[in-house]
Amino acid sequence: MCLAIPGKVIKRKGNIGIIDFGGIKREVRLDLVNAKKNDYVIVHAGYAIEKLNEKDAIETLKYFLEKE
Repeated sequence: MCLAIPGKVIKRKGNIGIIDFGGIKREVRLDLVNAKKNDYVIVHAGYAIEKLNEKDAIETLKYFLEKE
């Protein structure tokens, strides 16, 4: 099973982006998508694989952050 997580591009330099996953920031490769600052992307294995609209990204992040 694969898990892809949405995050917001907060900085981009070339094909590397800093992505914010609800407060956790990580470097991600942006080679596969045309994403700019403030876009939301779905990330799997260190690569952004698709752009996502803000509404869907925020809704999905809420599910990841829910506590039992």
